[in-house]
Amino acid sequence: MTHPVAITVAPTGARRQKQHHAAIPLTTGEIVAEAVACRQSGASIFHLHVREADGRHSLDPARYREVVSAIAAASDIVVQPSTERAGLYSPDDVIAVQRALRPEMISLNLQELLDPDDETQTSLVRDFLGEVASGGTVPQYIVYNAEQLQALARWWEAGWLPQASPDVLMVLGRYAGSLSHPVDVAAFLRHMPRSWIWGVCAFGPQELACVVQAALAGGHCRVGFENNLLRADGTPLRDNAEQVVRLKRVLDDLGYAVASPADIRRRFAVGAPAASEAGDVQSQASR
Repeated sequence: MTHPVAITVAPTGARRQKQHHAAIPLTTGEIVAEAVACRQSGASIFHLHVREADGRHSLDPARYREVVSAIAAASDIVVQPSTERAGLYSPDDVIAVQRALRPEMISLNLQELLDPDDETQTSLVRDFLGEVASGGTVPQYIVYNAEQLQALARWWEAGWLPQASPDVLMVLGRYAGSLSHPVDVAAFLRHMPRSWIWGVCAFGPQELACVVQAALAGGHCRVGFENNLLRADGTPLRDNAEQVVRLKRVLDDLGYAVASPADIRRRFAVGAPAASEAGDVQSQASR
């Protein structure tokens, strides 16, 4: 690892409610307090979901704007809004979030944008990704399986991703029926171009072991109640900050530097238009 390990926290997600864990932050005040606590515990990136007043998942730009502004007033943590559709929104809604906010970072899923997956939508998405990069927002591309990672790599090889070294989050497991194990990291890495920046999040109580495995393999870490509510022994975590503390302690013990928000902004040149060197980098990439 030649750069400090980034710890991202995803405290809310699109689906879980208070009945799943009382400490899931849903209101603006709760989300801001969680951002402050997680920053103090060692997180440098805050993966943000917002909710409607009734607790439903939201991609409302006005709600995002309110929460992003409140977090910025309270903490220097880098805010990364989610654009997860969760079966409720369209690709146009995803695009509207980026255009309304122009955040420092944003998460995007290529398959959720390519709907329908036809020539017209492909052209629109290519233009949109260029727009994101030229506006200075750093996208993190979310992939849920090796096939999605391979599809993203094909876009990169074709020069359709503006970033020379895209940032990718590999999601291990699912909400139901598929928990994560550290060995799962290797299944993704077989398909990862060597020059890419990558991290892992993991569903289930092996979350901490999975993200530590990612750090050992040269990647970054995301933890939080979006994906997991439990310690490895099956007992509930107190809150998101507890898992951040536990992860930072392990990384410290292993001698890994943990990134600050300032490190993240320097590493990704946050706010600067992406300088695409795709052709040069891709020609040298070893798969």
